[in-house]
Amino acid sequence: MKKIIALVSAAMVALSAAADEGMWLLPLLQKFNSDAMRNIGCRLTAEDIYSINSSSLKDAIVQFGGGCTGEIISEEGLLVTNHHCGYSSIQRLSTPEHNYLEDGYWALNREMELPVPGLTVTFMKSMQDVTSAFRKATTPEQVEAKVKELEEQAGKDNPHCRAMVTSFYNNNVYYLIIYKVYTDVRFVAAPPAALGKFGGETDNWMWPRHTCDFSMFRVYAGENNEPAEYDPANRPLKPARSLKVSLKGVREGDFAFVMGYPGRTQRFQTAAQLRQMMAQHRISIDARTVRQGVMWEEMEKDPAVRLQYANKYAGSANGWKKWQGEELAFENLDIIGREEAKEAAYEEWVAAKPRRVKAYGGAIAEIEAGTKELEGPMETYLLLSETLANIEVLSVARRPGDKDYNAVVDRKIAKAMIGHYLANVKPGEAIGVSDSEEYLDKLYGEDPAEREALFERMRDKIMSVLPAVREANGKISAASQRFTAGLLEWEKGKASYPDANFTMRLTYGNVLPYSPKDGMSYWYYTTTDGLLQKENPDDYEFRLPADVKKAVVAEDFGRYADADGKLHTCFLTNNDITGGNSGSPVLDADGALIGLAFDGNWESMSSDVMFEPDLQRCICVDIRYVLWMVEKIGHADNLIGELTFVK
Repeated sequence: MKKIIALVSAAMVALSAAADEGMWLLPLLQKFNSDAMRNIGCRLTAEDIYSINSSSLKDAIVQFGGGCTGEIISEEGLLVTNHHCGYSSIQRLSTPEHNYLEDGYWALNREMELPVPGLTVTFMKSMQDVTSAFRKATTPEQVEAKVKELEEQAGKDNPHCRAMVTSFYNNNVYYLIIYKVYTDVRFVAAPPAALGKFGGETDNWMWPRHTCDFSMFRVYAGENNEPAEYDPANRPLKPARSLKVSLKGVREGDFAFVMGYPGRTQRFQTAAQLRQMMAQHRISIDARTVRQGVMWEEMEKDPAVRLQYANKYAGSANGWKKWQGEELAFENLDIIGREEAKEAAYEEWVAAKPRRVKAYGGAIAEIEAGTKELEGPMETYLLLSETLANIEVLSVARRPGDKDYNAVVDRKIAKAMIGHYLANVKPGEAIGVSDSEEYLDKLYGEDPAEREALFERMRDKIMSVLPAVREANGKISAASQRFTAGLLEWEKGKASYPDANFTMRLTYGNVLPYSPKDGMSYWYYTTTDGLLQKENPDDYEFRLPADVKKAVVAEDFGRYADADGKLHTCFLTNNDITGGNSGSPVLDADGALIGLAFDGNWESMSSDVMFEPDLQRCICVDIRYVLWMVEKIGHADNLIGELTFVK
């Protein structure tokens, strides 16, 4: 490992940055990105963005919950993120009598702000490269011991904080990251679902877009502004930094950058890994198609069921649609073929020198062998987890008082999931289960014996494949470390950044339109005209509340109107984002908030694997649309009054 780390360090010294592609590490902005950012319009320094000695923009950017980004927009701890990021929290707080998800919610004073149990907001304090500490760690056990040592010491050095050692570049680089986690987070505002999720799954991953995808929360602190569990006596957080808001709007070519917590990308995976990933996604797509069909049918029948299953459906459907788009993009853009061509050229480079052969030779073949070992066990695991594991009656006893459990709907889902499982499980691998009414009567009867027995059979089956999964993943991980180190040396001098892994990153570029296919061009922005054009009172996904329609028709846009007199709803940039960036601030050349990132576009759904500069776009909700909704529809002048506006 010592040799590999040294080679990686040497390879990274000469890197130069591209103007659009890249999820860049903040401590390296001065070294790799500051000139390129300035050349396309940025007026900030690297120190303005990331500093450990004084307040900087990174202090306003948070990880919201476990999988989104948010940003602090007032000196009173007010936070804005996407509606779909706050969706599960809003759903948990909602009841048929107080359906905040469906009707929206506006806290007109602090007393109306609602605590959200279990929700966290995480601030990053610092990132330090500690790769050199691992040079003598040659086994997984030694790496684990070193991680524990560094984290324990950092925890002592940073009270009220959480220390984490995180690996990058497939375990070739390590950073010690210090976080501060706040647990008293309260729901403040959100538009009704008809706006916050306008277009639903039909418009998801699509452009043009008109979704007002935002929600607001507030971070509260205990004594000395430190994290504390919920207490009515807690006070709003006094942040180290909050974002200023720009109402001037965007124009084509404007500089724009995004900061946030991108989740996972696969830009250092081999063709064998990509083929396996797509095969696994197909298992999930097929199972989710069946389950979502049952859920949607029941949700359409009853508003109470819609509320119960809103988050379950949304959580399933987002990946389901993304993976289908990914399949199309892989085919249309020849992703596997391009990766294979790259690997062939790389293998020639490795073979040209004995030193390279010794360091990197055989890694691709070892990865492919590992994926073949992983194939069978993972298929078994995935099919079970996507089908029988989604039968809620098997676990509801461990969730007493679950307001979102519906036995009637769950039984219908169970019948469909069992049927799908039996139709797709390999011969001889099925666990004892049936989709007959007699079996379902037993499964949903008063006697819990069959529920407990089925749960045990599922657990035993999963446990039986886990050793093979762990062994294969271990082989793939070791080979991937060598493969990635080789790639970094081979591509020395080219732009390089590690795969996304839920750590804070920055991506920069410009506001741009795009052409999805020959003879077709898309503008870089949309307006409320599209709300009226898409409206369909008979389609749940395209309803338009009466008060919103009235304000749009009257063009009652106030100071949020663009120079053209219209209210712009969404816009496009070529920023490089992925899941986890949802809710990320889109910032202008001076670091002022101009929008929230909330989606990618259909034509570039392979972007987690390869960046497509001509096609890939980040879909952003215009901050003026957000604030118009807060002020004109929510009448929450108290929230508008907290903001600092810049021209």
